[in-house]
Amino acid sequence: LGFTNVGQAIAATPAKLEKVRLLAEYFSSIDDERLAIATVYFTGHAFPQTDLRTLQVGGSVIYRALGGAAKISDAEFRRIAHSHGDAGKTAFDVLDGRTVSEPFGITDSYKFFEQLQKLRGPVAKKEALQNRLAQLSAREGQYVVKILTGDLRIGLREGLVEEAIARAFNVPLDEVKEANMLLGDIGRTAVLAKNNELERAELSLFRPIKCMLASPEPTAEAIWKRFVDVAAVADRGPASATPATTGEKMPVVYVEDKFDGIRAQLHASRTRSEIFSRDLKRITGQFPEIAEQARQFSEEVILDGEIIAFAEDRKLTFFDLQKRLGRKTDALDLFETSSADVPVIFVAFDLLFLDDRSLLRTALRERRDLLRGLKLPPKFQIASVVAAHSANEIESEFKRARLRLNEGLMVKNPQSFYSPGRRGMFWFKLKKELATLDVVVVGAELGHGKRNHVLSDYTFAVRDESSGELLPIGKAYSGLTDAEIAELTEHFKDNTLVEHGRYREVKPDIVLEVAFNSIQPSTRHSSGLALRFPRIKAIRR
Repeated sequence: LGFTNVGQAIAATPAKLEKVRLLAEYFSSIDDERLAIATVYFTGHAFPQTDLRTLQVGGSVIYRALGGAAKISDAEFRRIAHSHGDAGKTAFDVLDGRTVSEPFGITDSYKFFEQLQKLRGPVAKKEALQNRLAQLSAREGQYVVKILTGDLRIGLREGLVEEAIARAFNVPLDEVKEANMLLGDIGRTAVLAKNNELERAELSLFRPIKCMLASPEPTAEAIWKRFVDVAAVADRGPASATPATTGEKMPVVYVEDKFDGIRAQLHASRTRSEIFSRDLKRITGQFPEIAEQARQFSEEVILDGEIIAFAEDRKLTFFDLQKRLGRKTDALDLFETSSADVPVIFVAFDLLFLDDRSLLRTALRERRDLLRGLKLPPKFQIASVVAAHSANEIESEFKRARLRLNEGLMVKNPQSFYSPGRRGMFWFKLKKELATLDVVVVGAELGHGKRNHVLSDYTFAVRDESSGELLPIGKAYSGLTDAEIAELTEHFKDNTLVEHGRYREVKPDIVLEVAFNSIQPSTRHSSGLALRFPRIKAIRR
């Protein structure tokens, strides 16, 4: 019960430093094998991020396994589940006093997850999970379910786990973070830290790393001010892992179109190629024609870029690209399916690895030069880059990007290093919202986590001018304060038309102002349309 006890102690304290102290004490008390497992578990995963195995155990399998293990009726299970809205708490109450626990250590749990991953089909997975839950204490079962759902809900994030590793083994936090971003495996990072071997962490082919992120800014002026401020600080000479300027009195920035596709990382050699998504999932099978062409590179490379729909020398829309998403297999006969009617290309904007050489600590200016020197196979392009010297030039390039039907701009420091998984003051993105839309709320649903007892998820509709009918067009759950959500919760409870468990149809008398990125065709809503990335701007009073 060591792991679960520590988890409960961490959940009980809101203080981050105390959470780190508890974790560090636990990490320093266990051997390498358990350390590698526990650190991954405390990030809410069964396997490391770069381990491409998935458990494929959904909520219905978990709930049926819990009910079977506890031997309770469906009605009693629904009563318990509805009172929580949280899978872990539900698991504890369902199993409490209804199982016969047997010894189950942290290494046993890892072997169980490996066995569960190998099983095929929901029936086999449900039976295996039910049998195991019936042999666990309620607390152990709770944490198995928490890990299966990927949500510990004990107030931890990966950064705190990194801090605990550094504290437990008296190593610099920056070195822990560096190793973790290169390995994509916090368990292996912890073991290296324990054995004072963090220098062994390095970038390598077919082991994806997190993407470097850009900080959003609303205007060209705001972005330019960021670069001017960084240049001023650099002139005063602080130590920095990333150079800020090249010595010019005023900064020069690189400007690229921000494409409306999916971020992807391509790893290629002459014999193998893989494509990974921004959350490190292998998506090679969804784009086999890109993977096939990638093996024509004469060098070993890791590219950062965007996959976009592209035909007849022009970029298609993201909605066209969506038809390609979700493919599960590499089978060549998929070229004959309707989804493959949408051709795609890989637009590369960064080079991270070239022939056994990591370029992460190489300036963007040199990385782009090396990228331009590659001989590209078919299905590959390089994103154009323009040097800008002022806010006005950035704004002009933004307008040109929109005329090219792209989302906006990426603005980058040409001297910046590549920092996986981090936002900073070196990459920025400029996007501007479309006009907002006034919509009426027709449905409200209980939220999750700390909002599982308030109605925080809203389905909204617009009126069909020809029929007068309200037709759903989207769902949003971000943008309001806790006080506004509490106020709306009381209103919707008093104005419920039909209740369906966690979801209720409500009287259409609340109007929201909603911002969004674009409008796309959709079969999910009766309007036939859906808003992309909707967020609530205001409640219309």
